[in-house]
Amino acid sequence: MIAAVVHPTAIVAEGATLGSGVRIGPYCIVGANVVLADDVELVSHAVIEGHTSIGKGTRVFPFASIGHQPQDLKYHGEDSRVEIGERCTIRESVTINPGTEAGGMVTRIGNDCLIMACAHVAHDAVLGNNVIMANYVGVAGHVHVGDNVIFGGTCVIHQRTRIGAYAFIGAQSMVDGDVIPFGMAVGNRANLTGLNLIGLKRHNFDRAAIHKLRAAYKAIFFGDGTLADRTEQVSQDYAGEELVQDVVRFISEKTDRPIMLPLTGQDDD
Repeated sequence: MIAAVVHPTAIVAEGATLGSGVRIGPYCIVGANVVLADDVELVSHAVIEGHTSIGKGTRVFPFASIGHQPQDLKYHGEDSRVEIGERCTIRESVTINPGTEAGGMVTRIGNDCLIMACAHVAHDAVLGNNVIMANYVGVAGHVHVGDNVIFGGTCVIHQRTRIGAYAFIGAQSMVDGDVIPFGMAVGNRANLTGLNLIGLKRHNFDRAAIHKLRAAYKAIFFGDGTLADRTEQVSQDYAGEELVQDVVRFISEKTDRPIMLPLTGQDDD
């Protein structure tokens, strides 16, 4: 086991748990209920408080604030948590707040995420694996983000919104509706602008499966009848197609926010 290295100017409270090879740089503050797994690095001036756990190999850059009281007037001091996965990169001045009693008591970030400078992850948000948040992205409370989602700079995500896996959110977008898996949303207020075809290809999805997904997308959003009717028909027509069924399940779930729709006359071509 490699002993943790703590700079003389850092303050680590009694009770904090430091794994093997942890490095804590100048002027960092680590609270009593914090758990830093093996090889975590706090570069400098980072503050980690509350019931916060950070996974193996994650790096936290200067002036990040993780685990402080959430920005929610309904919070009453409950011992809620922040859980951050392995191999994440959390850049300068990022803020991540713990959960609340009304939202499940935990804010959770998956493995291999990149959260760029000045981004914010609010109380009770859940981010999947391999999520990339560019600078100044704001994710509000209770937001759920799937795996492999990319956010362009200065996006704002409305509370309780869902962002499906492999979606792409364009820069400066204000998102106030659920974005389907593999979808692409752009604008203020954002609209669904098609499928994230570049992302699908980069992740080596089968070409035939992508073609069927595109056909299903057009049937769901540009066919006749109601959205519910079209989704049900697509579910039957593409019963064996995993990507299509991911979208169908996402749309069929009952949530607080509406499904984001394309503008009239717009498709993914």
